[in-house]
Amino acid sequence: MKLTCLGQWGAYPKAGSANSSFLLEEDHFHLLIDCGSGVLAQLQRVLAIEQLDALILSHYHHDHVADLGCLQYAMMIQKQLGYRNKALPIYGHGVGDSKFHSLTYKQYTEGLRIVAEESVKIGPWKIEFQPTRHTAYCLAIKFIGSKRTLVYSGDTGWSDELIEFARGADTLICEASLYEEQHGQVPGHLTAREAGQIAAASGVKQLILTHFPHYGDHRELRAQAQAVFSGELELAQEMKIWEW
Repeated sequence: MKLTCLGQWGAYPKAGSANSSFLLEEDHFHLLIDCGSGVLAQLQRVLAIEQLDALILSHYHHDHVADLGCLQYAMMIQKQLGYRNKALPIYGHGVGDSKFHSLTYKQYTEGLRIVAEESVKIGPWKIEFQPTRHTAYCLAIKFIGSKRTLVYSGDTGWSDELIEFARGADTLICEASLYEEQHGQVPGHLTAREAGQIAAASGVKQLILTHFPHYGDHRELRAQAQAVFSGELELAQEMKIWEW
């Protein structure tokens, strides 16, 4: 299993970077996780765009879907050039006032509905879902591979359900939008310390923090999470690769 960070920012990307997004690869299958601003450009630094096999979305806030339209145009161009002969599958939920209908674009991309109660098979992974505590309906995503299990938190506030969902996983990619002094001030997001507490309570071996604020010293985020989590801990950084 190979994981590449394409961006680590919440809300909007810094110049030359991207919103929080990851490319997951195993057995020559390439799955993009979220597609916010700047992600499409970053993706092409590590993968020819016609090689992308699927996209999965945690939710529909702009910082997780802003590049979706451009990705759909890219699939159109790739088909016109003869580089692709099938629609790109895009997985997303259909709860509430969602944008699920926008995932299908002519014959170039196909929206496929995911629901919390059902697992799906995408490429080599069994994938499960858990609703998070966010200001919009959002799903945490669990990728169960042949040798490793990885959980992506999406956007969330404190969630006992997320602890159970991540229990026993090898790696937790968790949002850390806030510093400890902001605890309780922004609904639907975690402090880095809370991310560390969730990782510790769920028993994961590795914690990767992402979805960072645009202020302060991110080394403080690491230190605040490390105060309560004794496992392997890293800050997401664009173009960083993990291979297991």
